[in-house]
Amino acid sequence: MPEKPTSGELFGVPYNFERPSLSNMLKAYWQPGEGMLVEKPFGVGYTLNLANWRSWIVLAIAGVLLWQQQQGEDEEGAVDEAVEVVVDE
Repeated sequence: MPEKPTSGELFGVPYNFERPSLSNMLKAYWQPGEGMLVEKPFGVGYTLNLANWRSWIVLAIAGVLLWQQQQGEDEEGAVDEAVEVVVDE
């Protein structure tokens, strides 16, 4: 029985299931000459290239949105009150 490939491309999406090393992980997330998205060092798809300034903007926006969501949940918890519903039959 032939061995299944551990890395390659399927429908234009890269995959890699080889055991990652620390140096490969660092090389994958920090590629100064590449674009914002680079192939993941392990798994399926793409990840952010932290050597690209656009990636830091995406991370900052995601952080702000997460912070706003958590602030909204805290405020909603303080305002919650019991509501009585009357149904006429």
